Amino acid sequence: MRRRLATPTPPPFLLIAPNPQLHRTRARTNPRPDSDTCCAPESYTAQGEAEARDEGEEGGVDSPKAVDRIRGLLDQPSPKLIRVGVRNKGCAGMSYHLEYVDKPDKFDEVVEQDGVKVVIDSKALFSIIGSEMDWQEDALQARFVFNNPNIKDACGCGESFIV
Repeated sequence: MRRRLATPTPPPFLLIAPNPQLHRTRARTNPRPDSDTCCAPESYTAQGEAEARDEGEEGGVDSPKAVDRIRGLLDQPSPKLIRVGVRNKGCAGMSYHLEYVDKPDKFDEVVEQDGVKVVIDSKALFSIIGSEMDWQEDALQARFVFNNPNIKDACGCGESFIV
């Protein structure tokens, strides 16, 4: 189990209050359309604990970046919300899914941080409870990164996960 040291930066955009007894793993997604194949370049990816450990602490938690990126995505002439959910997809079974919506569905959960609202799909609530959302950019890609304490395993290609 990996422990993080306290840092002066604020915690990442917290989707739902974490359960401290669960171990931490990280999964990431690219905000791109869904695909039907596991290892397609346009598919979402999940990252297991071993890969997260290899990245090091500088690999990814910066809350203002996630909030600013979501704020930028939502700054449109006709305001929308971003819904975070999971879909049955990939080798391991589940993959993150991001989409624009006009309003939350009846049982969706809405979380807010620094004036930015994100909708959590009611069907995904138990799969992503306690997850933290962050925005990460490097020389090759830009993506939302999820630190999901519920992930038990991820497929070899990194696209999907099991809770």
